[in-house]
Amino acid sequence: MKNRNNYNYLLSDLDNLVGVGKKTMMILKKKNINNIFDLLWKLPKSYTDRSVINKINELQIGKISTVKVIPIKYIFPRVRNLPNKVICEDITGKINCIFFNSYEGYIKKILPLNEEVTISGKINIFKNQYQITNPTYLSKDSSIIEKVHNKYSLTEGITEKSYNKIIKQILQNLPLLKEWHDIKILKKFGNESWNNSIIKLHDPNNIANYKSNFYKRLAFDEIFSSFLVKSQIRKKIKKIKKDSKKFTQISYSNTLKKLRFDLTNDQNKALNDINKDLTSKSKMFRLLQGDVGSGKTIVSLISALNVIESNFQVALMAPTEILARQHFNLAKELFPKNISIQLLSSKSENSEKKKIIKNLANNEIKMIFGTHAIFQKKIIFSKLGYIIIDEQHKFGVRQRKLLSDKGGKNCDILLMSATPIPRTLTMTIYGDMDVSLIKEKPNHRKEVKTYSKPESKIDDVINFVKKEINNGSQIFWVCPLIEESKKIDHQSSVKKFTFLKKIFPNKVGLLHGKIDIDEKEKILYKFLNKEYSILVSTTIIEVGIDFPNANVIVIENSNKFGLSQLHQLRGRVGRGSKQSSCILLFKSNLSQNAKKRINILKNSNDGFEISEEDMKLRGFGDLLGFKQSGIKNFKLADPVQNEDLFILAEKEIQKIEKNNHDIQRYKPLLKLYDQADIINDIV
Repeated sequence: MKNRNNYNYLLSDLDNLVGVGKKTMMILKKKNINNIFDLLWKLPKSYTDRSVINKINELQIGKISTVKVIPIKYIFPRVRNLPNKVICEDITGKINCIFFNSYEGYIKKILPLNEEVTISGKINIFKNQYQITNPTYLSKDSSIIEKVHNKYSLTEGITEKSYNKIIKQILQNLPLLKEWHDIKILKKFGNESWNNSIIKLHDPNNIANYKSNFYKRLAFDEIFSSFLVKSQIRKKIKKIKKDSKKFTQISYSNTLKKLRFDLTNDQNKALNDINKDLTSKSKMFRLLQGDVGSGKTIVSLISALNVIESNFQVALMAPTEILARQHFNLAKELFPKNISIQLLSSKSENSEKKKIIKNLANNEIKMIFGTHAIFQKKIIFSKLGYIIIDEQHKFGVRQRKLLSDKGGKNCDILLMSATPIPRTLTMTIYGDMDVSLIKEKPNHRKEVKTYSKPESKIDDVINFVKKEINNGSQIFWVCPLIEESKKIDHQSSVKKFTFLKKIFPNKVGLLHGKIDIDEKEKILYKFLNKEYSILVSTTIIEVGIDFPNANVIVIENSNKFGLSQLHQLRGRVGRGSKQSSCILLFKSNLSQNAKKRINILKNSNDGFEISEEDMKLRGFGDLLGFKQSGIKNFKLADPVQNEDLFILAEKEIQKIEKNNHDIQRYKPLLKLYDQADIINDIV
């Protein structure tokens, strides 16, 4: 009897399988298949029906067929490189079996003369005679061949026959795992067990049967396990007891007076969430997610001021130095003059850096701004109480957990992201954190007007740009490629830079990924200081930096970008008080999908709404911010097709959290779904 709890078999090395030697194992590992469990998710793409036995006179050229034949003659040429041949027959005719690189002894063993053998392979014709070259299947036992055989997406070096043998072996040895879901959940999936579901998943009759109970049950397993891990991490972080921050409303009120506008309802709500966490005894681990231009930075700086008032230090990390400097300059405007804040820059002199490091250690600097360099080992804080990370989409679950541990028990963590994502993905990506959303835009911000233009109307766009420059505005001009490509018909930034330079001499800058970091910073500063009127760029300008004087963005080949990315690019303008414009250039003959994307963008400035539409059109794996987040794609679950399963999993997690259920029953589930390195200390 199979061990009901032996999930260790599924997590064991590939060399535990019969027929998997070093060579095959290396081939599989190159495909990121590292254990037996991983093999289960390489699903059949189609199948080959070898179940019908044909007579030789019924065979069709080019088709895979199965025949029962009797070998009647061997032809083994003595000339090197010529193939070996076995002439076979049935009552209707003859067929030749051709073998390359096979020994005479082996051929005589598998095709003994005058004994019936079943063979299956692709039928060809040569000199008016049927032939099968290197038959895929060949056996005296026809029951082995007369089946529907799965076809998998194979890598070079593994045959379909070998792969099917490996999968069959695993399915025969599946451990009978004890059920981890309760009766109510199982009922929703027709009481399908995990084992039966896996077997049905590899049944050729069930290929692409996404609506079946067995498929949904397995999709729910991976959604639920992902949510449960993040829930447990969040629970563990909340158990960390800290010294609560104590502050008054005085600094908060004085700071608000310095603003030239009122905070939105969403900003006030987010600030209340953060302040509540800061003053609690539990460690804060919160994401502040807002649309482009929604005012997240103001909220984070006001909360930082409260922490400083509690006699703790604050560190704000940004992805680029120019963005860190912008946050630093805004803080200088808002903070009282008696609060010491500093920017740690790569451009700072060594003597200045040493002084900053010394003053951080003796608590003379209350807030430090910089890139990841502010968390170097040599930098020691006297009393770090708050870490703010801007544009955190490059951080996965593991990195976030390490970050939370790094600050110590008294250090609260706030991560900020300007990448709106659909609701079904919020818990998938950020389930280990509490989340505050800012959807409203500040009242003083005008919506960016979005237009679409065919490339043939480029002269109209140039005339519009000229008027905007004459009115004191600056322009982003975005191209998908750095240089021209023979393979892809997209506009290149280098070519467009050359084109625009002739029309606007000494007014155009160029920015792309091949330029080194220091040079990028110089170009961006020149644009910020209005030394350029136009900045031609690839998509590297899509996140973060605030250019209040940039009021127009032109996006070439806009039909080739996803909605979320176009929205992020559009968010580079509209930061000042002037009306801003986004011009989407496209080539003729747009696809229906491209037309949909452009129309959605023209009709909406809501990043959350746009991300929902983007996911429906493109799939969640391609969404901006998702691939970069460090979260791998689900194997079966899809947030569009399985939205109901995501909602069900969320409800189940809430029940577990509310009733403080023991999660030991889910240990096999969590271990199997590749979370072991995160949850070893949880279950």
